[in-house]
Amino acid sequence: MFLIEAFVYIGTIAFAISGSLIAIKKNLDVFGVILLGLTTALAGGVIRDLMIGNIPPTNLADPQYFLVSLLASIATILFYDKINRFEHGILFSDAIGLGVFTAVGANAAINLDYSQPFLIVAMGLVTGIGGGVLRDVFVREVPLVFRKEIYGIASIAGSIALISTYELLSPIISLYICLTITLSIRILAVKCKWNVPIVHKKTGVNKRTINS
Repeated sequence: MFLIEAFVYIGTIAFAISGSLIAIKKNLDVFGVILLGLTTALAGGVIRDLMIGNIPPTNLADPQYFLVSLLASIATILFYDKINRFEHGILFSDAIGLGVFTAVGANAAINLDYSQPFLIVAMGLVTGIGGGVLRDVFVREVPLVFRKEIYGIASIAGSIALISTYELLSPIISLYICLTITLSIRILAVKCKWNVPIVHKKTGVNKRTINS
């Protein structure tokens, strides 16, 4: 589990940095930058714990994740010019975070004796994308998961892999499989520019005609 724990910290740092970078680009003040970094890194786990009745949420009861996120956000403010150059590195770290948090979220539901596949997948998805969705909403952007990028689909695929292998293999191996599949799909999607088809409005329909 040591490697998973290390990845959790990497993902937490990556999400905090990504949230802080967006906040800086939106010209938010110092408090706004830090808050957006914390939201991106911690909100997914908080939402998951509230949904499954794990009160108080782990990310709030255990200050270490808060402190790591806080330091990452402050470092982003102090070294913005240097950090902003490593866009691909941030994308890779963000993909690791997505994979780790998906695995941790789905596994949390299983450890609480939830057996419904839909619920397990939902917990993995919420943990993986929840912080990013709130981040984008706070800065008035359409959340990344709702756009053409393959993001949420990678999380869903990872959770399904975890469910499929959990009874056949050891739990730790299933966690690594979930992480690897989510990470691989996300990285390949970015590298190969895979996108989900966009639904366009029908150009021939006129609202005025419908209303009349």
